[in-house]
Amino acid sequence: MKVLFLPEVRQYLKELHGILFEKEYFGFEESAVQYVRDLILDIEETLPIRVSKEAPACFNRYGTGMRYTSFRKNRNTQWYVFFNKYREKDEVIYLVRYISNNHAIAQYL
Repeated sequence: MKVLFLPEVRQYLKELHGILFEKEYFGFEESAVQYVRDLILDIEETLPIRVSKEAPACFNRYGTGMRYTSFRKNRNTQWYVFFNKYREKDEVIYLVRYISNNHAIAQYL
């Protein structure tokens, strides 16, 4: 089992800690960096065992036939991870195509 991220998702995650720090969600930049690291680790370790749902059609611009699941990181923020599941030989691959949080996309779910 492998969890892979599209390049644009990796880029977003690279920039996310700066965004969180600049918008003052975190008082220390290192706290924002650790938050993003924890989010990535949680996705990599638990995505395959989480319950997922079919992604609404409005997310088809990121890929078709996707599923999504959520990751609650604190009482205010829930992250939604959109992915496709593939089988290559004997290995299952989860390809993360899009990630956002409840503040930005909850109205579409």
